[in-house]
Amino acid sequence: MSVSKLEAKGLKCPQPQLKMTILISKMKPGEILEVSADCDTFEDDVRKWCERNKKALLWMRDEGQGAKRCQIKV
Repeated sequence: MSVSKLEAKGLKCPQPQLKMTILISKMKPGEILEVSADCDTFEDDVRKWCERNKKALLWMRDEGQGAKRCQIKV
């Protein structure tokens, strides 16, 4: 299973979600997107984005210093 990574630290919402949308449009079903970001609303935004786009949020982890990392199944 292929994992693509997106480093979105330093970007403010909605930039991480816009970059996620662009990357996922180039991915195949079943592939995984791993995203790291430090936007204050990242976790809530990703959960809503996954629901809206019918993608599976596999996990969300706190990385400290306000950063979070998640994996999304396309």
